[in-house]
Amino acid sequence: MASIKVNATVPNVAMVGIGAYRPTRIVSNDEVCQTLDSSDEWIYERSGIRNRRYISGDETARSMAVAAGERAIINSGIPREEIGMVLLSTLSWTTKIPHGAPQVAYDLGINGVAAVDLASGCSGFGYGLGMAADLVRAGTSKYVLLICVETLSVVLEPTDRSTAFIFGDGAGAVVVGPSEENGISPTVWGSDGENGEAIGQNHDMLSYMDRAQEYQRRDPETDPLDRMVVTMEGPRVFRWAAVTLPRALKSTLEISGITADDIDVFIPHQANARINELMKKNLGLRDDIPMANDIENTGNTSAASIPLAMEEMLATGKATGGQTALLLGFGAGLSYAGQVVTLPPAPQITSF
Repeated sequence: MASIKVNATVPNVAMVGIGAYRPTRIVSNDEVCQTLDSSDEWIYERSGIRNRRYISGDETARSMAVAAGERAIINSGIPREEIGMVLLSTLSWTTKIPHGAPQVAYDLGINGVAAVDLASGCSGFGYGLGMAADLVRAGTSKYVLLICVETLSVVLEPTDRSTAFIFGDGAGAVVVGPSEENGISPTVWGSDGENGEAIGQNHDMLSYMDRAQEYQRRDPETDPLDRMVVTMEGPRVFRWAAVTLPRALKSTLEISGITADDIDVFIPHQANARINELMKKNLGLRDDIPMANDIENTGNTSAASIPLAMEEMLATGKATGGQTALLLGFGAGLSYAGQVVTLPPAPQITSF
């Protein structure tokens, strides 16, 4: 029997560069409450959010993904021709055919590389980082560019008190490649399809297209077509998170060989500032450990939230390259993914 060649393995990998893009439009709680029956005080008390970013003008998911990816490449110092794959994590791409990653690779001047989309929602960065690290370790790609982008503002129902004030837009990216010392732990990840509909959309694609075709034959003024929007059962998600996330965090530390005392920075998914405070306390992290709070002025950007929060901490000096950080993403699916990582160098080109 013939022997199939095995690529040389790369035991140590790390994030070697980070980049981000934040839309120019800042939307305050007061502006959201012009259509939502709520108040700035109520929103901030329950979520920790004061502002979020929405795309405007010529900004799109594609333009933000390209900008974040370009900045990550430049900040890494890696020649772009050494990037062998683009992973694009998003729920917001406007088409399923074609998928977005090849278009982003083309715009970045690396047309022809392997390019694929991931759809893991708020755990999308963790899923993508785990895949990128394993691709490099296996020798499949020397460097992988992971880009996470969302434009959730276009699928919000402005009167829905469960979602209208939570989500925002943005993009974050990292370059993953070989390193002298390992900077990405094995990934702890999982899913719960039984409770998957706790975060979803009001129409599936087939029924929505059928209704759209029917709509073309009717009077739009007397029979308007409902927009497709994101939906969420907040209490159901919270109950799932309360049970699942403590176990995930504990397992992430155990599999990485790191203790809570070794953690320098905590960067959880920016879903809710109050939940993040509880996770930090329950995990037994020191009170003085910096914790990401990008949600206050960026909102929940789903897959993009962790790289955006990481870039904000590095760019503002709240964290420094080389520190040990605990990451955990969780949300739609329902799904979660966590890693212990070494933070990349602070970006020279930032999103601020």
